[in-house]
Amino acid sequence: MPNFICPNCGNRSVSTDRTAGFRDRPRGCQRCGFGFLFELLDDYYPAPNAAFVVLDQEAKVIGLGRGVRELTGLGDSDAIGRPVREVFGLEFENGDDHIGTALEWGVRMMDKPVTVHAEGDRPEPAQADIFPAYDEDGGLLVVLTPK
Repeated sequence: MPNFICPNCGNRSVSTDRTAGFRDRPRGCQRCGFGFLFELLDDYYPAPNAAFVVLDQEAKVIGLGRGVRELTGLGDSDAIGRPVREVFGLEFENGDDHIGTALEWGVRMMDKPVTVHAEGDRPEPAQADIFPAYDEDGGLLVVLTPK
């Protein structure tokens, strides 16, 4: 059975269905009501202080979940609709572009060291876990865990 995680509250769930009811509408979170869940290939346990960021297929922020304000000081109005690299100033080791790779190839990128340098904030070392959306809309779930 597929495992799902809510980018808003971090709730994990298991279900045989990827949609809600007989419609083709994606599953929503039963705990907080967020509009869609990300399917994981196996169960994933984020750290309690992890920050969840949802991106579209062009790496623009479409949703912020728990932990983002604590890590970056930014809210929805500061980030939504903007490129993730611009908003969070993500700098991966060796100049790698793990977000671009995950979008292009549809693969998970796990335990990637990153520096988060949000607008007007000091650089924070973190670890990035990046999950592709397994639907026709594309997009990513980026989980940033402060070190």
